[in-house]
Amino acid sequence: MADRVDVVAPVPGLVASIAVARGAAVAAGDTVVTLQSMKMEIAVPSDRAGTVEEVLVAEGQEVELGAVLARVRAA
Repeated sequence: MADRVDVVAPVPGLVASIAVARGAAVAAGDTVVTLQSMKMEIAVPSDRAGTVEEVLVAEGQEVELGAVLARVRAA
């Protein structure tokens, strides 16, 4: 679907925090999830403005490169 945007992990790592909940409004560039990788924290933003449709990870979860972290329905 063209109006749904996947927020994906740019690196493998540990989900350090989740900044949004299902139904939350986000702007392009807003942090959705923060990953911890190689002792660094990496903010993973939404590429588009919209509403968080689902969060697919939990804090403390290990994720692989390219894993879908959340889905945003574009505004």
